[in-house]
Amino acid sequence: MDVATLFSMLGILVSLALLIILIMRGVNIYVVALMCSIIVALTGGIDLYEGLKVNYMTGFVNFFKNYFLIFLTGTIMGKAYEVTNGAKAIARMIINRFGPNMALISIPLACGIISYGGVSVFVASFAVFPIALEVFKQADIPRKFIPGALTFGCSTWAMVAPGAPQIQNAVPAAALGTDLMAGAVNGFISSAVILLIGSFILIKYANNAKKRGEGFVAKPMDVFRDDAAYPSGGLAMLPLIITILAINIKVGGKTLIPLEFGVFLGSVTVILLLNKYQDNTKIMFNLGEACKQSVVSISNTCAVVGFGAVVQASKAFPVVIDAMMNIPGPPYLGIAIGTTVIAGICGSASGGLGIAAPLLGPSYLALGIPAAAIHRVMSISSAALDSLPHNGYIVTVTNGLCNETHKDAYGLVFWLTVVTPFIGSVVAVILFTLFPYLP
Repeated sequence: MDVATLFSMLGILVSLALLIILIMRGVNIYVVALMCSIIVALTGGIDLYEGLKVNYMTGFVNFFKNYFLIFLTGTIMGKAYEVTNGAKAIARMIINRFGPNMALISIPLACGIISYGGVSVFVASFAVFPIALEVFKQADIPRKFIPGALTFGCSTWAMVAPGAPQIQNAVPAAALGTDLMAGAVNGFISSAVILLIGSFILIKYANNAKKRGEGFVAKPMDVFRDDAAYPSGGLAMLPLIITILAINIKVGGKTLIPLEFGVFLGSVTVILLLNKYQDNTKIMFNLGEACKQSVVSISNTCAVVGFGAVVQASKAFPVVIDAMMNIPGPPYLGIAIGTTVIAGICGSASGGLGIAAPLLGPSYLALGIPAAAIHRVMSISSAALDSLPHNGYIVTVTNGLCNETHKDAYGLVFWLTVVTPFIGSVVAVILFTLFPYLP
């Protein structure tokens, strides 16, 4: 490695450390992404103007162009479920069905089912949080474990499972020409492993806390009474079922309804079926709010993807990719490690996939590896290092929604959203190595 490449590698490492530190301290993501992009450009042999005007903005705009409609329709569905109390109704139904003995596990299950149906992870977390407060209080489980339960349900097994209308499924599908059910058998098994191991960890944490004499301690902002009208949980589930079926049913080997249209169809179904539980005079206002939220949400991801695009143009990046492509062992191991590392650098599963899928995907396709297998391994492995402390979703749920500190809550979050998806990735690598051509 020559001096220029070594200097570029140093710049990438410094910018990554700065990215994590500043975001954890609450500095605006756009400011951080641009600062870190400047460091990478100056150390990576990239003309500064070209790095920002061409590399950064090309990465930013391309991701926005390719995936805005997915973010938009998902946010509209989430808003519809929010204003009709549909998401809360589903969560209450699931929790009541499982009963008090399984109350702890019912929280991530409720989050996961809502997310798997196409509702954004933010909306699912905000909808289930008030119910989680009640469940944790009744079971006398430490409040600091709520962020772990919510993030485990929303951002691991359900987010990356085959058929899910989430961006983590859509990005590799677009890059590889696959469908949302790619690698279904091995994918569902790997997702089930994540769910089972994470559930065991969650129960273990709760039991250990009880042995230490720890219990639920409410915070001043906690509200436990909810007099709102709720629809039937079964009725509220119908739009999710319709969405999943619409985007995954094939005729003649082809999916008839595109992802964006399928999710929008689900959103319209929510508005029609749960109409009596919303204020119809505010429909246009709510749509406008959903549009604004979707722009903010995707732009945050675009800012990180733009940074990744500058990293991609640096002198050291080909060395990094070459190292990933030549990792000893099965090629699926290289796919998993490459995707995980890039998602960790970006602090975002969707942002990391936005870089890794079009970059690594074709290289592994050229080696004769099935596109469906690449898709699923990438999707699952994107869910590990993306959940480091600087991840925007982790920060929002832990600090903003639950009013907990990283010091108190992140230990469990780490085990549930970093370690368990990593184990799921290992399982996926083994399964696809042994059975690469399963449906």
